[in-house]
This record gives sequence, C-alpha cells and structure tokens, in this order.
Amino acid sequence: VPAAGVPAVELPASVRRAEPPKLPEMSQLHVLRHYVRLSQENLGVDQAIAVGQGTCTMKYSPKVNDRFVTDPRIAELHPLQPEDTVQGVLEIYWRLERMLAEISGMHRVSLQPASGSAAIYANVAMIRAYHASRGDAGRRDQVITTMFSHPSNAACAKAAGYEVITLMPDEDGYPDIEALRAAAGPRTAALLITNPEDTGIFNPRIEEFVRIVHEAGGLACYDQANANGLLGITRAADAGFDLCHFNLHKTFSTPHACGGPAAGASCVSEALAPFLPSPTVEFDGERYRLDADRPLSIGKTRPFLGVTPNVVRAYAWIMALGAEGLREVAETAVLNNNYLMRKVLDIPGAGAHWDRNRLEQVRYSWQGLFEETGVHSEEIGVRAADFGVHYWTSHHPFLVPEPFTLEPTESYSKEDLDEYAAILAHVADEARRDPGFVKGAPYNQTIHKIDPASLDDPEQWSPTWRAYTRKHLA
Repeated sequence: VPAAGVPAVELPASVRRAEPPKLPEMSQLHVLRHYVRLSQENLGVDQAIAVGQGTCTMKYSPKVNDRFVTDPRIAELHPLQPEDTVQGVLEIYWRLERMLAEISGMHRVSLQPASGSAAIYANVAMIRAYHASRGDAGRRDQVITTMFSHPSNAACAKAAGYEVITLMPDEDGYPDIEALRAAAGPRTAALLITNPEDTGIFNPRIEEFVRIVHEAGGLACYDQANANGLLGITRAADAGFDLCHFNLHKTFSTPHACGGPAAGASCVSEALAPFLPSPTVEFDGERYRLDADRPLSIGKTRPFLGVTPNVVRAYAWIMALGAEGLREVAETAVLNNNYLMRKVLDIPGAGAHWDRNRLEQVRYSWQGLFEETGVHSEEIGVRAADFGVHYWTSHHPFLVPEPFTLEPTESYSKEDLDEYAAILAHVADEARRDPGFVKGAPYNQTIHKIDPASLDDPEQWSPTWRAYTRKHLA
C-alpha cells in the first residue's frame, strides 16, 4: 500500500503475475535448522585453527565489534544521507585515516577501496595520474614487481595498461637487486613490492630498492596487505616509499566475509595526496564534510564512501589495542610463526627454501615427501580437512615445489600451533605408510573431490549467469 501522499500507480498487466508465486512454506524453526546445519559444514576462523590460509591472515575478529556495526545507528545509515546526519561516521573515517597514516608514516589515506586489490589498483591509478601531471605518462609505461609479491600487484598494473617486469629471487631468496638495476630506467613508472614477500622473508635492502627506483624517476609502492609482523616496528615511509596500502580484513581484524565485502586503505605521501580518490573526508575543527572538489583526483574507486562496517571494526580494533598493543600483535605473530616453523621443519619430508627466520608466514615445501611417496601438497591439505583444519598451497606458478603456506598470526595459542603441527605430522606419516589412503581423502567431510578438468578448460568457464546460459543451457 503506498504511503500517505504517494499516488497509487497501476502496474501494467504485462508485468503482473497471473497467480501468486509458488514459494516453499516452512516454519522459522526449520529454516533456522537448515542454516545452522550449513554453518556446521564449513571450516572457518571461528571454528578451526585457521593458520593454514596462507597470505590471507585469518585472525580472530572480536565479536563486540559486530555489535557496533549491527547497531541501527550504523546498520541503518543510508549513503546518500546529508552530511549533517552522519557526522559520527565521518569522524570514524577521519580518525581511522589518521591512525593508518601514523602506522604507515604516510601523509593521507583513503578508505574508499572495497578490497586490497582495489586499493592496489587505486595506487596504480594515482601513480599513472602523477606521471600524467608531469607530462610523463606516455613514456613511463613499465611497472616492476617481484615473483613473491602478491599477484594483485602485477594484475592491477597490467589492467591499468602497464608492461609488467617481474624480478625473480636470487640465491638467498631476496628479489634480485641486480635485475632491478637492469630494469629501472626512463620507462619505469613504479615499483610495486610486497615486503616481507609471501615466503615470509623480509628484504633487508628495501631502502636501496626504493632509492634505485627513485633515481630512475619512478615511484615506490609498498604492498602491506600482510602487515601483521610490522605494526609498530617499521613503516612504509621509513623506507622511502611514496604509497602503500593495507587490507583492513587482514591486519586490522575485520572478517574476510567469504570473499567480501572487504576493505582496503590507500596511503600516500604529501606529493601524491592531490590524486587520492574522491571525495575525501575533511574536518575544519568543528564539522566533518566530504570534499569532491579535487581536480587532480583519480575519481571514485567504488560507489559512495567505503565499506563502513569494516571501517568501524578496524577503528574499534585499533582503539582497543593502542600503540603498545599493535606492536605486541606484531611481536606475537612473528614469535608464533617462527615457533610453528620449527615444529613443521621437524616433520620428515617438510622443508622451506632459504634457511632463515621469517616474519609472519612461511611458504613451505613437501617436495621431500612427494619424492618419497608421490603424495602432492594439495592431497595433504584435503586429508587435513578430515581433522577440522585446512591449508593453502600458494599462488601459481609453484616456484616453490609442492608448496604450502602457513600464517599463524597473534590469535593462536601454543597449544593450537602444537595441534596443527601434529595433524600435519600425522598426515605425512599416513602418506609414507599408505599413499593411496591420503590420495583418497576426504573421508570425514560433507563434500568430496570435484573433477578439476573444467578449471583448466576456458570453454567451460562461466563467470556470469549470461555466460553460463550461453555455454551450457543453449
């Protein structure tokens, strides 16, 4: 029924149903049982020891923060409300931006990107706009990255039209600095680098990398999606970087939410600030406002302001910990990671390239076990799921053979880490005693193996419903 004062509009017959839709009728109790049962058929950070999600930084998200974001004063806001009615939310954005600026050492921050990859793309767009403002965009058409940096760096640069140059590791596991010197030149737009890389190895010559790129006229962009081992210890600006980004759904404990919505933060130096996504949140000492009058801005990276629930969660997490707590997060994450590494490397058949301490994660290898048993890393991961845990292998290509990547974070206890290592040791022992048994897993899960053939056949890929109907229902 239309609200008072709203004229009734007769829908044309062509869009009206001839009869009511045949919807299933169930009691609320049965619907609740269905979804609770489904929730129990998944492995997740609240249910399992989730150190095996590799570079995703699965950590505990305080449930009190969910109370904040489901409060009607947050949950029922509309993105088109007048600024005067959302002063509190704008203040949270403004304050969190300044916290992240302090944590990174950067000048300004945008919380508009809806994911880590979106934040990387925003940074690439600002790099392109910076060079364009200097009349240099056409000449500087190359971006340098490294093999063990997050693949989103290369992907975003390529999507923005850049030629991508990838540095391979040297014999010590660091990005090859001589290859960087050879690659940097008048065509260099930027270096996009993750440090520590996805091996967990921190590059001790990172300042020299930045200097080489700066001398060539390029910008240096720091991927700090996994900053869990760096908080309060080192900052992007301290190494001379011009830009960086954070994943709020990793380091700052907002949930991944089954792939989205996530939240990213693009952080820039003073020279890059004019190019930040629009609008920015400003404060004149009395009132918060949105500033869209930014002639050099790259424009919007997504509709509206940002992923407000995750911004609120990250703000609450930082406020609860304070500066000393953030550093303790990093110290505990590094301690947990190196403790787990010693436990894992005691398992026969497990190894790690480049023998040195890591920061917050390690890319391990089951190459020794594979050569002995023929059992692949993916098969060990499937069998581990029978024990209520899982792990991730790594990004392709598998430069580390038979890889698996673990990242304990600060959330897990010594007992958790001991249990996880014991599960891996048990599965490795099963592989040596009966390889076929491990290859036949899982045995204790609600789903079983799928045929992966379609994953390797582009003709079967259907990223949209329209593509699916065209390929499979025609």
